[in-house]
Amino acid sequence: MTAALRWVLPHPFLTLILTIVWLVLQNDISAGMIVFGLILGIIIPWGTSVWWPDQPRSFKLGKMFSYGLIVVWDIMVANVQVAWIVLTRSNASLRPAWVIVPLDLRQPEAITILAGTITLTPGTVSADLSDEGHSLLVHALDTDDPDAVRDEIKQRYERRLKEIFA
Repeated sequence: MTAALRWVLPHPFLTLILTIVWLVLQNDISAGMIVFGLILGIIIPWGTSVWWPDQPRSFKLGKMFSYGLIVVWDIMVANVQVAWIVLTRSNASLRPAWVIVPLDLRQPEAITILAGTITLTPGTVSADLSDEGHSLLVHALDTDDPDAVRDEIKQRYERRLKEIFA
């Protein structure tokens, strides 16, 4: 992308996504809504581009799609599990734990997606990122093995994010 085009469209993919989201929220696909969506899709990334880090060097969209499917599935399963815990267990029998997850990821975007994934999945919350960005502090609602929680996060999510951002 040329420098002039990058100045007008600093994040073309975000422009497209914002336009589509605008049309979905308006529930009206007319010429006026498309034009207004494009205007928003250009102005918002342009106005906020000074705070954005550089785009990732590589990003595998197909693997990100499959990652998204896995996350949606895990959210649905965790919703059922947490509902079961809430309905059948007393507070005294819960086994909450703080888990430190050492990170192999170094890209800020990948770490942000990992922390968001953990927080979106019911029963776990990303609570803190170390100053150096080398570990996440995660709270698990109920676990008898904090090491298993750490290993599952690393295997199920971090490994895939490393492939996506490799």
